[in-house]
Amino acid sequence: MTSPRLNSIVKLFETCRYKHDLYTVFGDWCECSAISMSNAVDQANFEKREARYVEIARKYGSETMAIFSKIFGEVVMALEEKPQDILGMTFHALELHNKARGQFFTPYPICQLMARIIAGSAEDMQQAIAKRGFMLAQEPAVGSGAMIVALAEAILEAGFNYQQLLHVTAVDIDPRAVHMAYIQFSLLHIPATVIVGDSLAMRFREEWHTMAHVMGGWSAKLRHAR
Repeated sequence: MTSPRLNSIVKLFETCRYKHDLYTVFGDWCECSAISMSNAVDQANFEKREARYVEIARKYGSETMAIFSKIFGEVVMALEEKPQDILGMTFHALELHNKARGQFFTPYPICQLMARIIAGSAEDMQQAIAKRGFMLAQEPAVGSGAMIVALAEAILEAGFNYQQLLHVTAVDIDPRAVHMAYIQFSLLHIPATVIVGDSLAMRFREEWHTMAHVMGGWSAKLRHAR
């Protein structure tokens, strides 16, 4: 499934192909974009992440970093238009998925169907909210975040404000996937903590809190709900 916005994003990434490996470019764009949003709200990790941002920027130079900014603008507008897995679609449109890397993202329409089944009816959601004041979602292998985006969309369609009534804890072993999910959750203002780690081995090493998580005081809410 293509769209004018997706085509614009793909074309901008393609302009970087001649100087750099596109798989690396995509990953670096995701990391830079995630850092730029994290550093607005996470002072504890600011210095370390800012140093990493500068390291990446030096590798590419001002011309490519300007393209990175344009890509970010297109992604912002895509998610303003509607909830969607724009980064997962971009990853596939650029043909970066392959069996060697083992990275495939579930098509968004399938995620929408699954999310509606998981979320249940408006009455089911109301009962979940009544128990603790909000809903919780956990995703042990978040990928690009499509399943959570679809869940937020289903909650919104049922008449509830996911920005106030949903909190997400999501994990992925691949930092690139964590950055993709974090970007999309942040731009959709989904309260979430996205973690780099291994859900099976229960080893976690890096947390990314969305602005909605920080501004909504979710750390305190979650402590009180335990």
